[in-house]
Amino acid sequence: MSEFKQTFNSSLGKKLIMALTGLFLCTFLIVHLGGNLQLFNNDNGYSFNVYANFLTHFPPIEVIAYILYLTILVHALYAIILTVKNRRARPVSYASRPKSPSSWSSQNMGLLGSILFLFIVIHMGDFWFGYHNDKTMGYKEYRTNLATDETKATDYKPTSANFNHSISYDGNYEIVRVKDLNARVVRSFSNPLYVIFYVIAMGTLSFHLLHGFQSAFQTFGWMHRKYKPIIYFVGTWLFAVIIPLGFAAMPIWYFFTRQ
Repeated sequence: MSEFKQTFNSSLGKKLIMALTGLFLCTFLIVHLGGNLQLFNNDNGYSFNVYANFLTHFPPIEVIAYILYLTILVHALYAIILTVKNRRARPVSYASRPKSPSSWSSQNMGLLGSILFLFIVIHMGDFWFGYHNDKTMGYKEYRTNLATDETKATDYKPTSANFNHSISYDGNYEIVRVKDLNARVVRSFSNPLYVIFYVIAMGTLSFHLLHGFQSAFQTFGWMHRKYKPIIYFVGTWLFAVIIPLGFAAMPIWYFFTRQ
């Protein structure tokens, strides 16, 4: 037990924790992007609102969500610890900085991480906290004709203060009543400052993942020459290009199509 504790208190141990939490967050990004792509459905927010309701009322997902929040905090905390330790190890900067083969993103992970943490706090405050605590958030009723698969959306006002969601049937109709998180998305993404900040944050995410994904594999010693090109390809194109572009496309698309 003491050896285990000593290992994870060492610099290598801290880097292993950073790598583990970082890869978990990378996995989350894939899932989160897949779910948020529901925003592009032209269905009055039906797909996205049902998806949001599922995330907040399915117990296994709720447990994973709290693990996610803990992972974000641990990742940020250990990033601060490692940054402070590295600066203390070299308290005086070089009079003439030597040329370094490392990338700009690897040299500025602290700055990139700080911007991302600020974005996460604002983003979760606007959507996650708002979804759970904003008493003024409206509801939608989606009435689907099961024979024609046609869905009509109307505003719904709950008759009970404790109402969260419901699914019922009326003859040939399925009636789904859920919180209208899509309306908050429309409102947030109609603010140009929010959209600009969101896009900047996704650019920051791109640079952060460009170095972070590959660095995690280096920490574990999984950079064998046979697999190194694959790791670099996935880290560059999936995590540094496709995922940030996918997230950035959402506020841009909403801003120009939902005004």
